[in-house]
Amino acid sequence: MAENLHFNSVFDIIGPVMIGPSSSHTAGACRIGKIVRIIFREQPNIVTIYLYGSFAKTYRGHGTDIALVGGVLGMDPDNVCLANSLKLAYEWGVDVRFVINKEEKTEHPNTARLVVEKGTKKLSVTGISIGGGAIKVTEVNGFSIALNMGVPTFVIVHQDVPGIIAQVTNILSEQHVNISQMNMTRESRGENAIMMIEVDTPHVTGICKKMKKIPNLHDVSFFE
Repeated sequence: MAENLHFNSVFDIIGPVMIGPSSSHTAGACRIGKIVRIIFREQPNIVTIYLYGSFAKTYRGHGTDIALVGGVLGMDPDNVCLANSLKLAYEWGVDVRFVINKEEKTEHPNTARLVVEKGTKKLSVTGISIGGGAIKVTEVNGFSIALNMGVPTFVIVHQDVPGIIAQVTNILSEQHVNISQMNMTRESRGENAIMMIEVDTPHVTGICKKMKKIPNLHDVSFFE
């Protein structure tokens, strides 16, 4: 008999809509890459991918390499072009490098750290694929965070200026959206900052559009 199994939805059982072969090694990996692309806000010139544990051992056989790169190129897990992501990266001038580490112990066997660069701009993100296409983000630019991307989440990129957080939370309050967790980090004082907000409400029609009108807020994405 299964012990204490808990599913939030039927998609936890049958998995996400995706290009195979694996929900954890392919769909989850693609979503890690996509989060990196959203935070970075543009296509990088250099992508260095550090793979650990199971990812390091089976990344080619399970398509983890093409999935991570596809996500960085802006693809979703069901994009038919995902299988050609490495070829497309080469054609688009993106230098992709893989660093395989089978020995180092990590919090989870399906762990990847992506470092993306363009000129002097650089971003580091560590993500974990926890199964069924769900992921967790555990590090952004060296700051430890604990963000479960399996719950409704806003990812907001903005200028590090006073008042942004208050304006964002005011919009959520006006729409009766409750915040369950918030993580924030920044490149440096006055530069780009990242706000990740988990909420209790899965349907937030129109809220992203309202947030995009906030001065100095560069981009907002919502993940159900």
